[in-house]
Amino acid sequence: MNPKLQVIISSTRPGRIGPTVADWFYEYARKHGQFDVDLVDLADFNLPLLDEPKHPRAQDYQHEHTKAWSRSVARADAYVFVAPEYNYSPTPALLNAFNYVYSEWNYKPCSFVSYGGVSGGLRAVQAARLQATTLKMMPLVESVPIPMVFNLLDDDGVFHSNALIDQSAETLLNELRVWADGMKAMRQQQEEKEAA
Repeated sequence: MNPKLQVIISSTRPGRIGPTVADWFYEYARKHGQFDVDLVDLADFNLPLLDEPKHPRAQDYQHEHTKAWSRSVARADAYVFVAPEYNYSPTPALLNAFNYVYSEWNYKPCSFVSYGGVSGGLRAVQAARLQATTLKMMPLVESVPIPMVFNLLDDDGVFHSNALIDQSAETLLNELRVWADGMKAMRQQQEEKEAA
């Protein structure tokens, strides 16, 4: 059985291009065939600035939006965050979503499809990796940076990749499968310890 991969659109601002980039990667990952792939949009959860009174480790959530987000995160074995760069940083929506839950992220690999100007969002990814590690995720070295993303949108605003971007996606997915399989064993071992 293939592990479950969530492709998470990590920008919620009006006019965002995240969905068209995420649609491309979702289809690419689906055709890759090594994951059961879900497309998840942070905008669908309407998460306010973290408003839970108890620490996420307690998993004693008070709000329905948190419970829905928790269920979504918990379903996945791996994540790819489709994320732009805002002022050299990850989107506030992504950082807020990270902070809402804790255990649901633990012992799972993640990577990034980033987009922006000349840097392709790499500075934001580097910052997001730091937070991912504190949630006990394993952020991969492999990622898909997309520089000058607006040059890859057609007149209808649809994203079209190129051979270099596709090669990066293939490399990312191959490596992500290795880590997803390995970290599943880690989660099972941890669950056995907690149940003992």
